[in-house]
Amino acid sequence: MSVRNLEPKALWNHFADLNAVPRPSKKEERVIQFMVDFGNQLGLETRLDRIQNVVIKKPATIGMENRTTLILQSHLDMVHQKNEETVFDFNSQGIEMLVDGDWVKANGTTLGADNGIGVAAIMALLASTDIQHPALEAMFTIDEETGMTGAKELDGSLYSGKILLNLDTEDDDELSIGCAGGIDTNTSYKYNQVTVNKDFKKLKIAIKGLLGGHSGMDIDKGRGNANKLLTRFLYQLSSLFEVQLISFDGGSLRNAIPREANCVIAIKSELSAEINEKIQELGAVLVNEYKSIEPNFKLNTESISTEELAMDSTDFQKIINTLHGVQNGVFRMSPEIKDLVEASSSLARVIIKDGEFITQSLQRSSVETSKDDVANTIRAAFENMGASVVQSGDYPGWQPNPSSPIVSLMADLYKEMFHESPHIKACHAGLECGILGKHLPNVDMVSFGPNIRAAHSPDEKVQISSVQKFWRYLLATIESVPLTN
Repeated sequence: MSVRNLEPKALWNHFADLNAVPRPSKKEERVIQFMVDFGNQLGLETRLDRIQNVVIKKPATIGMENRTTLILQSHLDMVHQKNEETVFDFNSQGIEMLVDGDWVKANGTTLGADNGIGVAAIMALLASTDIQHPALEAMFTIDEETGMTGAKELDGSLYSGKILLNLDTEDDDELSIGCAGGIDTNTSYKYNQVTVNKDFKKLKIAIKGLLGGHSGMDIDKGRGNANKLLTRFLYQLSSLFEVQLISFDGGSLRNAIPREANCVIAIKSELSAEINEKIQELGAVLVNEYKSIEPNFKLNTESISTEELAMDSTDFQKIINTLHGVQNGVFRMSPEIKDLVEASSSLARVIIKDGEFITQSLQRSSVETSKDDVANTIRAAFENMGASVVQSGDYPGWQPNPSSPIVSLMADLYKEMFHESPHIKACHAGLECGILGKHLPNVDMVSFGPNIRAAHSPDEKVQISSVQKFWRYLLATIESVPLTN
């Protein structure tokens, strides 16, 4: 079955059109033009602000002119991740979508439901001719996934709405009213290189098959971090045998839990049988520890030929100790909000090659002081080994407002429609609302959306029945927007 035949057809067709346009973060020129063309073709007021966020405005339908103007917001960019064996060029190809029962998935890549379903829903409203709605101001931001640049540089003077609906939450029974802020920590270190010992053989060791996922929403699920697991493996192996490290390549994107990592090492040829036995033993330990969480976790080894230089032993010990010891995962749970991760860190990227050691990690927290603390914890670990540390992309969290009028309205509406109460909660992801609130200080905000699973990974999927529920709820909310004060 084609995605275009799913209901509601307007939404799914706009999603298919959007997914035909390559839209990686920081390379959004094509999708920006796509949205500008879309607004102009509808004859709606369409413009770009100074950072290239797209603004499309649609007047109220007859009888809704005295309702509060509504801002509808989603981000245009998507996370680009693929399985190692998948042949795909994100810069030139559209996403290949598959219908699997009640879910829409992609063929070996991220799907872009985060935040493409939100974008498509707004497009369907803007293009509609039979939906009653107040004046709409569509806000399509850029670069949400790699720095929230669009939100940070937003021109708030372009908007008059007093209610903002962010369509970027990933559970259809939730109303998000707060989120974590974040900061990137990037490190670099020049290490000394030596010739690989002549009587050593080279092995490539690879960790594959981990679930990965969103480094905010999934950080508390106990999933394996490929960078940390491979580091642990090397730490244990090097404590037993002489090991030369030639290279290390792990993770992909700053905001995704690393699913895969590999390294090339050199070991004594005469001990290869004994070392291979130990490798299998250590690998079995890791597989056993994660068997209930990571059923597809694999550790593979293969002999290779390479003339590359290796890291000298002093730097190897220094680097492997730092990687093994650096904080990763949940740093602190919120003492005030049940089951909410307050602060965390994810070691997203590790590269060791040609004399340079590089890492990328992302720290998050809903409390600014603990965000600073976890970021400084990571900084201290790398500075202690002599690495250069640069922290950037700092953005604030979104302070919850439990007495928000739009949250109250939507909670009552949810009970009426679905005969149960929604979960009103803050999340550990980095929604744009906290930043947008600085540009739009008098705007009442809430975030909601359909069920999306495994965002930021090639296993990303969105539930068809949940999209239908979300669409009904969105329409009912729009029709219930209060009168202008």
